[in-house]
Amino acid sequence: MTERPRRSRDPRWSRPSPRLSARRYAWLPPRLSARSRAGLTAPAAALTAVLVAGTGVLAGCGSGGSATPDGAKKHTAAPVWNRSPESVAAVGDSITRGFDACAVLADCPEVSWATGTDPAVRSLAERLLGPTAAKKNSWNHATTGATMTDLPDQMELAAREKPELVTVMAGANDACRDTTGHMTSVADFRASFETAMRRLRAGAPKAQVYVSSVPDLKRLWSTGRGNPLGRQIWKLGLCPSMLRDAQDMSEVARQRRATVYERVVAYNEVLKDVCAKDARCRYDGGAVFGYRFTGEQLSKWDWFHPSKDGQGRLAEIAYRKVTAEKYPG
Repeated sequence: MTERPRRSRDPRWSRPSPRLSARRYAWLPPRLSARSRAGLTAPAAALTAVLVAGTGVLAGCGSGGSATPDGAKKHTAAPVWNRSPESVAAVGDSITRGFDACAVLADCPEVSWATGTDPAVRSLAERLLGPTAAKKNSWNHATTGATMTDLPDQMELAAREKPELVTVMAGANDACRDTTGHMTSVADFRASFETAMRRLRAGAPKAQVYVSSVPDLKRLWSTGRGNPLGRQIWKLGLCPSMLRDAQDMSEVARQRRATVYERVVAYNEVLKDVCAKDARCRYDGGAVFGYRFTGEQLSKWDWFHPSKDGQGRLAEIAYRKVTAEKYPG
């Protein structure tokens, strides 16, 4: 039997330099021992010198900072979310205008979840600023019937106020069309929202943005369809793609409502995605979409828009998300 050669007690490689992180620089060759260096040819020794010297350069590189003269890293802090903004501007549609919350087929901005002044609602602005300051430092640029194509102009108006926080709730009217074929395409919805964010950033680059998800229209139909008065209001043309023939449970009607539901889900994915690309934007994580409105939280006239109670619940959700220490909150 051939004798197995003995292992040299003098290791070929010495331990890596203590200055280097073993995990971060695991791909670099370790520092050579004196005996190993003596056995290298001149070209190999030169290459080794370059690699070893290069670790000093690499030690000063990496994401999150640059090397300073004394060798320490200079870190650039990411933007910090201000949980106590001192001014609020709102953009969006009829929900933010308090439509049908105080009177039939009429706006009632004083009960708006975002900027309202009604103490029964305790709007987001009042919760953040207090009642007195909210009256001076909050603005409502939402309009009933607005779709996402209207948001860029609303954002431009909001930017002029130089608000510290802008609230966004839009998209329901993009799905609430005469037919499912007339709903705003997902691509157009995205393009309009991206344009709106650019308009805001052009005028108010440091404004924070809270983006509400689009409510679940199918759930609202399911909750309100049992009310006779609500069904009569629906016949006036309220969200026909979802609410038309409210009691029709045929396969065609079911498929129509499912199509609207799926489009709303797609809109919310767009809101989430676009918001995630902006360091000063927070999406609600689908909180409004997932909220189960009861009859008490829907308008007693149309059983579709939020009542005062419903507006208060929206304000509560928004306040919780805006003031959360960690995101998503």
